[in-house]
Amino acid sequence: MSDLFEDLRRQLEQLRDDLQSRLERVERNVRHEAEPLDKDFAEQAVQRENEEVVDALGNEARRELTRVREALRRMDQGEYGICEACGEAIPEARLKVLPQARLCAACASRQEGA
Repeated sequence: MSDLFEDLRRQLEQLRDDLQSRLERVERNVRHEAEPLDKDFAEQAVQRENEEVVDALGNEARRELTRVREALRRMDQGEYGICEACGEAIPEARLKVLPQARLCAACASRQEGA
C-alpha cells in the first residue's frame, strides 16, 4: 500500500491546495475586492443574492478542506485507511475514489440513513 499511500497523499495535498485557492477567490469575491457593489439598489440585490450562493460554495469548500486536512493528519499519525466507526480497513477502491474518506462504505451508508 506504500505506492498507493504516496499517490493518495499527493492527491490529498493537491486537493488541499485547490480548495485553499478556491476559498481565497470566494473570500475576495464576497469582499468585493475586484469591484465594489453597484450603486443601483436593484443591482445590489442581485449581487447580494450572488454573494449568498458564492458564500454557500465557500462553506462547502471549507468543510471539504477540513476533511482533507484531517485525512492528511490521519496519514501522519498512521491512522489513515481505518474506518473511524468500525475500525476495519477502508477498501483501497474507496480510498482511490474518495481519499479523504474516514468511514468504510457500510458505515457511511448507516450514518447517512440515520
